[in-house]
Amino acid sequence: MKTQYYTSSSLDGFLATEDDSLEWLFPLGDINETSYPSFIEGVGAIAMGSSTYEWILRNAGTVSEQTGTAWPYTQPTWVFTSRELPKIEGANVTFANGDVRAAHSQMLAAASGRNVWVMGGGGLAAQFYDAGLLDEITVQIGSATLGSGKPLFPRRLLSPGLALISATRVGTGFAELTYSVLKDRH
Repeated sequence: MKTQYYTSSSLDGFLATEDDSLEWLFPLGDINETSYPSFIEGVGAIAMGSSTYEWILRNAGTVSEQTGTAWPYTQPTWVFTSRELPKIEGANVTFANGDVRAAHSQMLAAASGRNVWVMGGGGLAAQFYDAGLLDEITVQIGSATLGSGKPLFPRRLLSPGLALISATRVGTGFAELTYSVLKDRH
């Protein structure tokens, strides 16, 4: 069982534009050509930042068109937020606040031996890293630059912080990189 940050990023290191748009990402490739289909099968619980959750709320029509439902996840999901947010009908969502360690133990129990996906954003993934809970990072680097926006991982992570596990070409739009997070960092 691993806690994994699985995401996509622009070539210059941004998850989304400054206004949380992901529109730059969709024309670059087909998600079914990435490791996502096999990855999601191993996920038992999800950690999600409030900006990601709000993006799903704002784009419910698009999400429904692409997945058949306004909430595309069957796994229990913890949304980390400091404010009150509406609940999506049919979603197994728990709103969490504060230190990620308390919610992480609940997520591990709910995952029943499967992995925990830290979906985003970068700030939330960094909190899991700071707490020593992050085991792996997989990022699909897209062939686009944004110039500014929401950073992939807003922490300084110096050697020997990560060990490259794999690098895979995905069509002409992505390179998928997977790193193990080294626990014996100083």
